[in-house]
Amino acid sequence: MPIYDRDESDGFEAIDRRPGGVGWIAHPDEEGRRASHAVRGDDGVWLLDPIDSPGVDELIADVGDVAGVAVLSDYHARDAAAFARRHDVPVHVPSWIDRGADRTDAPIERFEGDLGNSDFRAIEYDPFPGWTEAFLYRESDGTLYVPDSMAASVRPTVGDERIGLYLLIRLRPPREQLARLDVERVLFGHGAGVFEEADGALDHALANARRNFPRALVDGGWSELKLAAAALQ
Repeated sequence: MPIYDRDESDGFEAIDRRPGGVGWIAHPDEEGRRASHAVRGDDGVWLLDPIDSPGVDELIADVGDVAGVAVLSDYHARDAAAFARRHDVPVHVPSWIDRGADRTDAPIERFEGDLGNSDFRAIEYDPFPGWTEAFLYRESDGTLYVPDSMAASVRPTVGDERIGLYLLIRLRPPREQLARLDVERVLFGHGAGVFEEADGALDHALANARRNFPRALVDGGWSELKLAAAALQ
């Protein structure tokens, strides 16, 4: 099983179906389980960190017309340019993300705060040199999108955690950025999201991040090192 499958996708797995949004994993068999999302806003559908796959445009069309594409991590340029050209829209990149913008061969529109008229606002998170991402949060329905620093089915969870933080992020968890948000669901850039009691799952993960670091290191340290190395390729 490859960590990240760089070949063209021959089919996708739909995830996180709900009114106004859907996600997909373009390479269902890869270990890294890179997830893409289509979320509907007042101005149309926004594609978050998308990876292309045959038939995915029909999945997106069920949500609505594409208003824009967003790259929200230094390591998530992915196929943003291909989607932007196909739908004749720019790629939106937060002003603090450079690597993701440099690897996107399409017109770039920088932004801070609100992502178009999607009702999402971007929250800066740069805990370490070389690690920069943007959380998206929409207060009206409590949706939070986390590109890289945590996941529910890809990152190791420890004890009764339902959301696992990336190993190094446990040392500098984004408590200040996320602790005061009213969260109903959490979507991730890797794997399926959390929809049941998401607020409690997030609070628990943040509160116990450092305490659970030693066990997370033993349980998943080698796997996380492989994922990090593959992301740099």
